[in-house]
Amino acid sequence: MTDTTNNAPIAKPDSMLVTIFKSVALLRESPVGIIGGLIVLMFVFLAIFAPIVAPYDPNAPMVPFAFPGSEAPDGGTFWFGTDQLGRDILSRIIWGGQRVLFYATLATVSAYIVGILMGLAAGYFRGYLDEIISFFANVILSFPIMVLYVLIIANLGASGVNIIFAVVFASSPGIMRIVRGVTMDIATRDYIAAAQTRGEGPWYIMLVEILPNARGPLIVDFCLRMGYTTITIGALGFLGLGLPPPDPDWGGMITQTRSFVTGGFPYMAIFPACAVSLLVLGFNLLADGLREVSLRD
Repeated sequence: MTDTTNNAPIAKPDSMLVTIFKSVALLRESPVGIIGGLIVLMFVFLAIFAPIVAPYDPNAPMVPFAFPGSEAPDGGTFWFGTDQLGRDILSRIIWGGQRVLFYATLATVSAYIVGILMGLAAGYFRGYLDEIISFFANVILSFPIMVLYVLIIANLGASGVNIIFAVVFASSPGIMRIVRGVTMDIATRDYIAAAQTRGEGPWYIMLVEILPNARGPLIVDFCLRMGYTTITIGALGFLGLGLPPPDPDWGGMITQTRSFVTGGFPYMAIFPACAVSLLVLGFNLLADGLREVSLRD
């Protein structure tokens, strides 16, 4: 690709996937990013291999109110104890992590697809389209995000699909604003003018020429939003609006056992709460590491 004015070569940006792989490779220079990445990878590993790693069926009743470290009837150990129904808490945390990661990832990716398309269109075409999209985005962003989640789930019902819809509806406007700002800046660059001169279509320019240059802030924001979505799923589960039982999710585990916390069994709620906190911490540290790497790049 060459500049139409002085024939100087114009560097074409790396693709989004290439940039992600480069950022992951550079994480070795960030101890914080490495720690966060290892935490996230641990939960991903446990989620993928939950049928192998989990010691028991997460819904199988065995010995109620067994304390952590108690011996199981089959000679094994209840490392995290059991709940009021005799279900192994460690197994439920592992299987719950599988559900949380699946829905958090699907919801965040869906929100990014919608937000990116809206932001590219608003920042590139501008005019009335930008005003309309920005107006609706600002209206949604004016509401407290947790109130939106509760209103949507309370009216549509508690299910994984409705949680994904709620996250997309509430999160995509924020993503749109990030992409819009970056798009308005990048649209003035020389290589965009060169692509327009070649006769490339608007969506080709937006997706192939502009979007890869927005990769830095988007990758960092994606990690942060994964943490936010994890907290959202946990909070909705705690409010009874999360993923439906009997399969476990961490927020549901906390709310189902909170009445036993003051009765001498605090571990029933502490362990799933620690799982939520640790996963969110992992995403936040990973985002900090990626930000640090991007500033050095």
